[in-house]
Amino acid sequence: MNSGRQLLVSGVTALAPAIWGSTYLVTTEWLPPERPMLATTVRALPSGLILLLISRTLPNGTWLWRSLVLGTLNIGAFNLLLFVAAYRLPGGVAAMIMAVQPMIVLILAALVIGDRPRAAHVMACGLGAVGVVLLVFKGPAALDLAGVAAALGGAACMATGITFTKRWGRPEGVGLIPFTGWQLTAGGLVALPFTLSVEGLPTSLTGTNLVGFAYLISLGAVISYTLWFRGIEKLPALAVSFLALGSPIVATVLGIAFEHETLAAPQVVGTVLILLAVVLAQPRQATPRTTTTTEGLPTRQDSAVHEPKATAGRTGAGS
Repeated sequence: MNSGRQLLVSGVTALAPAIWGSTYLVTTEWLPPERPMLATTVRALPSGLILLLISRTLPNGTWLWRSLVLGTLNIGAFNLLLFVAAYRLPGGVAAMIMAVQPMIVLILAALVIGDRPRAAHVMACGLGAVGVVLLVFKGPAALDLAGVAAALGGAACMATGITFTKRWGRPEGVGLIPFTGWQLTAGGLVALPFTLSVEGLPTSLTGTNLVGFAYLISLGAVISYTLWFRGIEKLPALAVSFLALGSPIVATVLGIAFEHETLAAPQVVGTVLILLAVVLAQPRQATPRTTTTTEGLPTRQDSAVHEPKATAGRTGAGS
């Protein structure tokens, strides 16, 4: 993959966390109050069923349990914890806490995939963490401990989901749409019993609530998760995880636009640091090497850009 192609893939993948950055505002302004399980189920299950109807492809064999695991990590558990954090914490604070996930990916990718971290990756983690703190910090405030725990748990779920999605890949012959549909459906089915038993169904919904749910289903799930899983497949795990740092930037911009927040100088610096961290973590074009042929004449050998490793999902091997 050449550098131009990499840049395009990274840019398209970054649209997913950009869309997710609006989740905090949508949750507080458009959705029924204090219903994180309902929000998770409505976001995931209809979206997954739509994609399954389009693709008409169901998982089988090892992908029955793999889809359940990935769907729980990437969709069910992650979204539930995301919505709990969004309800109980200021959006910027929740985004700041969840932005620790690239550091978790750095460790998991080394253990599970065998990706050895580079100095640039460690530096990017530091820049990203500082940038997010500067971007969303608004002074001392008492934080809801359950919200903090939910945000940390969501970061861990996203990091683990990215790593194992990268590790297993997609089964041979299965397209991106059914693969995304499997996970969304599995995540929705995992959340559904908790929604029914703990929260129950709402007695009424407003037009604003319906618009909010429609937004989460379409842009917030069908489109964004398809782009996200495509990026995980084509880019190194850590590079993808850093693209998620775009979420707090979008959350802050929306806060300025709709909540009349102001952008202080430290927040501008934080935004720049986050963007630098994202660029620093992206894969690089290797430098061409010059070797000598048997005739003694020099020849150029262009080293390919680091491509994601072949995964067990592609080859059909077990986990």
